[in-house]
Amino acid sequence: MNRKEFIKKSLLGAGALATTGVTGAVITNNIDELRPLDLLGFNHLPNTNSKIMANSVLHRADTRGHANHGWLNSYHTFSFANYYNPERMHFGVLRVLNDDTVEAGRGFGTHPHDNMEIISIPLEGDLEHKDSMGNVAVIRNGDVQVMSAGTGIYHSEYNKNSNKQVKFLQIWVFPNKRNVTPRYDQITLNLVDRKNKLQQILSPNPDDEGVWIHQNAWFHIGTLDKGFETEYRIKGGPDNGLYIFVLNGNIRVGEQDLGARDGFGIWEAETISIKATDAAEVLLMEVPMKIG
Repeated sequence: MNRKEFIKKSLLGAGALATTGVTGAVITNNIDELRPLDLLGFNHLPNTNSKIMANSVLHRADTRGHANHGWLNSYHTFSFANYYNPERMHFGVLRVLNDDTVEAGRGFGTHPHDNMEIISIPLEGDLEHKDSMGNVAVIRNGDVQVMSAGTGIYHSEYNKNSNKQVKFLQIWVFPNKRNVTPRYDQITLNLVDRKNKLQQILSPNPDDEGVWIHQNAWFHIGTLDKGFETEYRIKGGPDNGLYIFVLNGNIRVGEQDLGARDGFGIWEAETISIKATDAAEVLLMEVPMKIG
């Protein structure tokens, strides 16, 4: 299978998500799904006005795709569902970065996925998960959930609470192995370990810190005091890049200032300097830049 066929199969195989309130009814719609897309190269246009380096891409928070369905308010960093932007297809194998808010008692009904690594990071509230492997769990802020969809899995996600919203990041990564046995995992992290540190929450190694996926990727979260400075060193070698997503506050990456919900991708770099110009929380996603 050539690279282009692999990509299209991954996009089509990601599955359509249902949005009814009836768990167990599998339907399709165009609210929360991937459409067939033609990916070319890294699909990044280097910033013409970048202050840091040519091999970077800046995604300001207010330039993201947006869909408000009443029960679901979602911001899309990359093309997703009805949001299509040929300059916002993916960052290497990082295909989806959705910033979702789900109203009380609502959620995604039972829906399928395959051949995708799916990571959920709750920010507020309680998100209930059920899947075809028999897993039933609730994830909260401080937890990280991962599914390797592999040969195929069905699951549902609901706001467990009847009186408050749930907010979470939904992240999809192309795997480096197709048709693996589906699996589910979640962990609860110690939030103290990310205070003025970059806490590892995901890696390719089952014996390492955090959850693991079928990809040469590492994710970290840091909660940084104003003035704190650190440096991130690429772990996966020259084929990997780093996508930085600011959850809260303000940071400076090299000479580039970033605010809440801004995204900044860098490739062909060994180390990246990060400074909190205000109290900040930041998610770092190191991923391979080539698919397949």
